[in-house]
Amino acid sequence: MEQRHAVRLRPGVTLGGAPLQLVGRARVYACGITPYDVTHLGHAATYVWIDVLARVLGSAGVEVTVCRNVTNVDDVLTAAAHRAGEPYDRFAAIQQFYFDGDMAALGVGRPALEPRAHAYVAQVIALASGLLERGAAYERNGQVYFRGAEVPGRAGLDRETALRLLDEYGDRPGDTARDDPFDVPVWQSSDGDEPGWDSPWGPGRPGWHAECTAMALDAFGPAVDVQAGGADLRFPHHAYQAALAEALTGVTPFARARLQSAVVSVGGAKMAKSTGNLVLVKDLLAHYPASAIRMLILDRRWDADWDYDPADLDRAAARVERLAAAAGRPSRGTPGSGDAVRTATQSALANDLDVPAALKIAEEAGGAAARDLGAFLGLR
Repeated sequence: MEQRHAVRLRPGVTLGGAPLQLVGRARVYACGITPYDVTHLGHAATYVWIDVLARVLGSAGVEVTVCRNVTNVDDVLTAAAHRAGEPYDRFAAIQQFYFDGDMAALGVGRPALEPRAHAYVAQVIALASGLLERGAAYERNGQVYFRGAEVPGRAGLDRETALRLLDEYGDRPGDTARDDPFDVPVWQSSDGDEPGWDSPWGPGRPGWHAECTAMALDAFGPAVDVQAGGADLRFPHHAYQAALAEALTGVTPFARARLQSAVVSVGGAKMAKSTGNLVLVKDLLAHYPASAIRMLILDRRWDADWDYDPADLDRAAARVERLAAAAGRPSRGTPGSGDAVRTATQSALANDLDVPAALKIAEEAGGAAARDLGAFLGLR
């Protein structure tokens, strides 16, 4: 008679209020930076949360593969490089170097895959060709446009809001060459100083959304477990990335779950170069340990927008000290209660990355629980 052995099943992870069951492997596609400027706290918040997501998924017993792209072909980057008097690729490489240094200082793990857009032009051309064959795109004047009329509705946006966001992110919905304002370029023609590559439609360069789609498809195939990035990219970028992939492959949904981390503001205005309210990671690191910055980011819900106040960093640093003090004292509870505390903290993290709940449990228990959680979250 075949003997069957009991297997201890690990709890699933909940993300965005929905269960994410995983077997063996977790594929996380993270929208990386466009390397044209210095790293600010909003960037840091996104990538610290993705780092914690990877740690939590890994602790659930699966192999986590994070793919974080580099958008080093982009009109904003080209313009910044031109102002600096540098070739776009050299300028991007220098900015990427600074970003990598900031992420390392914050304890953010390196992604397993880090594709750079300039090396995936052939994949974008293949994406455009496939969409044309499926009737999901059309060519006009050396450009290939994706038919995106349905994308705003799928994203839950009204027409006016969607048009405003498209314009804000440089998608030029007023382009009269398009059949519909919500059609976006998969391939766009290049001239002058713009980066350009040969294609069946003439010299050109990839569209922004198409770059991420091509890199994600190349890395993971037709779908991912988690699509991650800042909440400010929810539309148009994440929405069009998913729509492009689904239109090409016919596989839906493109992403089983999404981690779209909260928008960080200063004085009620989104942190951005255009508003002049950047809080730079390098400046924070000059005065506070990385553990305090990570605590500032993590001691809250990942999807709740927040406003930065310098005094919050002092409070975060004090919270790190309290956790360290709890780690240094004997554990509270009866013998054997340590396993129950460990299970409780793991369950809190598995429940929508509830770091504040896990911190409360570990701080009250003290001892090994506080030490283990501090190390797990990169707070030591």
